[in-house]
Amino acid sequence: MKDQLLTRFLRYVAIPSQSDARATQVPSSKGQWDMARHLQQELEALGCTEIHLSEHCCLTAKLPRTEGVSPDTPAVGFCAHLDTVDVNLSPEIHPQVVRHYDGGVITLNADKQVFLDPAEHPEVLAYQGDDIVVTDGTSVLGADDKAALTAIMEALTTLAKGDTPHGDIYVAFVPDEEIGLRGSKALELDRFPVAYAYTLDSCEIGEVVYETFNAGSGLLTVHGVSAHPMSAKGVLVNPILVAVDFITMFNRLETPENTDGTDGYVWMEGISGNAGTATVTMNIRDHHRDRYEQRKDYIRQATELLRKRHPRAKIELELTDVYANIKDAVTDDNHAAIDHVYEAMKRLGITPKTMSMRGGTDGSYLSSQGLLTPNFFTGGHNFHSVCEFLPLGSLEKAYEMVLTVIELVRDEKKQ
Repeated sequence: MKDQLLTRFLRYVAIPSQSDARATQVPSSKGQWDMARHLQQELEALGCTEIHLSEHCCLTAKLPRTEGVSPDTPAVGFCAHLDTVDVNLSPEIHPQVVRHYDGGVITLNADKQVFLDPAEHPEVLAYQGDDIVVTDGTSVLGADDKAALTAIMEALTTLAKGDTPHGDIYVAFVPDEEIGLRGSKALELDRFPVAYAYTLDSCEIGEVVYETFNAGSGLLTVHGVSAHPMSAKGVLVNPILVAVDFITMFNRLETPENTDGTDGYVWMEGISGNAGTATVTMNIRDHHRDRYEQRKDYIRQATELLRKRHPRAKIELELTDVYANIKDAVTDDNHAAIDHVYEAMKRLGITPKTMSMRGGTDGSYLSSQGLLTPNFFTGGHNFHSVCEFLPLGSLEKAYEMVLTVIELVRDEKKQ
């Protein structure tokens, strides 16, 4: 099975599908259309039904339940994203396979002197003896999230043979997760009619995520008053200094570099300006909904104070909710979705590593819309980095997780 998974993974990463945060349309790049159309053809070949590729490149499909399985069996969904991240590396991915890793330094790119060194990345030592897929030192690997696409599609291929009974299974492959979950927000949920769903968008084997940040973005715009320096006294309002005044109102210890675990923060992500206008962009994050709302309130209060300090400046504030904490969508009626993950790991001999993710997934948005969507591992490490790597043994376990969860859902009414 490892070789089948590897072949599929290499096929998928050969299709460049990097998203582009500068674009305003969804999807943000042509490559995601290429990826979606390739998957559409594979779904058609498997005999899936209700295949639909939307105007926003959201690909949905159904593998119908097998004969003899009760129509009362809950429908289950699996979601993965089509895009790879843009971190100023090459959009072209040229992976390398290290067979039977021996624990030494892996040369990713001799010309550029890029290495995967256990001294800097000791996590790789856990996979001695396994086959590992690495980068060529010029790009990310794309296991985020093409390892997920691989595990899901290989599981569907196994089930399409008809040897294992199952209920209705839906898939949703969406674009632009890396740039604000834009694709999941464009997903037509009536084409994904499941009791609950799963994303595979986490890292090392065993990771389970059903708690994520509540996330928002902020944009402060300051319109100043320009004047020539020779006659500026009492006239000039420098918007850049007003913006800096705003930034200094925030606690320097409540920033990404000074927080961990379930600590929240406000991240002043960018500041730009000229003699007339300055802008400050912010990310607002907190696992706790009440504290998240308090952070937004503080931003509003700081803006009002700024207006009082600089009455001649025109100051505008925009706050936008981006996604929510998956945990807030958990109820007694849908908790089985999480229980199945832990039971599947028990059956497969996997030690769970439950995380409060300092980020979000497509499931964060879907859960906020009433569709509980927890997350489990792809098997990859070091996402968004030239040192990203994927142990094939872990990818195989991700594939087995998909199949085992489907079996548990099938048997849910019998338990």
